[in-house]
Amino acid sequence: MTEKELCISNSKKLDKQLADGKKSGNLVVKDAVSDESVIKSTFEKGQGIFRLFPAFVPRRFNKAGKRLKLHPDDYFVFGMERGSITERWFASTIAAQNGPTAKGDEGLSYVCVDYNSDVKFALRDAVKVLGADLVGKELMEKYNGWPMYSKFFDNQAPLFHHVHLTFDDAERVDKLGKPECYYFPKQLNNHTGESDYTYFGFDPDVTKAEVKERIAKFSDDDTRITDLSRAYRIKLGTGWYTPAGVIHAPASVLTYEPQWNSDVNSVFENIVSGEVYPPEMLDEELPEGKKSLDDIIELLDWEKNVDPHYRKHYFREPIVEAETEAYVSKWITYANPYIAAKELTVNPGQSVLIKDGAAYGCIFIQGHGKFGVYDAESATVIRFGEQSTDEFFVSEKAATEGVMVTNLSKVEPLVMLKHFGPNCPNVPQEVANND
Repeated sequence: MTEKELCISNSKKLDKQLADGKKSGNLVVKDAVSDESVIKSTFEKGQGIFRLFPAFVPRRFNKAGKRLKLHPDDYFVFGMERGSITERWFASTIAAQNGPTAKGDEGLSYVCVDYNSDVKFALRDAVKVLGADLVGKELMEKYNGWPMYSKFFDNQAPLFHHVHLTFDDAERVDKLGKPECYYFPKQLNNHTGESDYTYFGFDPDVTKAEVKERIAKFSDDDTRITDLSRAYRIKLGTGWYTPAGVIHAPASVLTYEPQWNSDVNSVFENIVSGEVYPPEMLDEELPEGKKSLDDIIELLDWEKNVDPHYRKHYFREPIVEAETEAYVSKWITYANPYIAAKELTVNPGQSVLIKDGAAYGCIFIQGHGKFGVYDAESATVIRFGEQSTDEFFVSEKAATEGVMVTNLSKVEPLVMLKHFGPNCPNVPQEVANND
């Protein structure tokens, strides 16, 4: 099955999931519209830019780091059994794979029609209606839509050692692979939680037999799988690229994560910070009849996991794209075939016309000003279910022609993060300063 066919197949499944959720009332955003005239008129009013509704996602594991700007009373709005809210998703046309009790549209991005109205529609519906006018001809022809999303990952404790499936392995369960990228914004990390280091892969001398021996006792004892790994202390203002197939245990640092349209993983670590994880998390993404320990080990891209120069190949220092007295633009995600991201800083009192060659989503993380026809401001506190004006999606045409960004503060920078799909032009392919 081609990647486009998989995208279409997954899209049809989500359509059914959303239809069933609407019938049962099992949706995060209720009474959303899908009227083409509303979508088109909102697109025209925004001059090719949509303002997005905050999409918060709970997880049944770990605990909230409370750096998402969410109101302190709202971290358990999904109920105690669902866990606390630890993620906010951006520019998402997929739903989180969050268990049988999940809302049908968790993680899905919705577009706000107006500041004075509660009317919304799903970004995925806008992609269907507008197609190439929104995301560009290349992405529609190759992926039948918008192929990536981003998130803020916000856990107080470190996450378990886990691997995201490669495209080949994910296809066996009719899903997509998941390469992902990390960036650690200084603006959102007033604290770094319990552990400011991430484990990637395994020590170069580790063997598959050693890994197999550890996960064989997943149901009986602590696997202590990170004994075999390598930890790297997080440096704020930098990032990493994590290929699909590489095992990793992320730090408890708020992380901006541009990634592929997938929510699929296998968990190799069963106890983290005293929290115990069930055995099904180890093999739940394997096809029936292919759940042996050998099958689980084969989910790993072994060569990448034991790369003796892992930091050199996958650590990402920002690369300056452009710098003037008015602004600075940096590449923060680059040198991979799937995803790109930039950080834009506009200096106090300045206005700049920013041109990009592809559609993108974005989130403002500091300051206030204007973004095209919209007000733009980094949120201080967001109540669950209420609008914000910090997140947007920019069509390919608007991005190419340029968006006027104005910093209305006399003292504070205006800072935004921008996430792109694989068609973003001029992305650096060489890794910077990793020696």
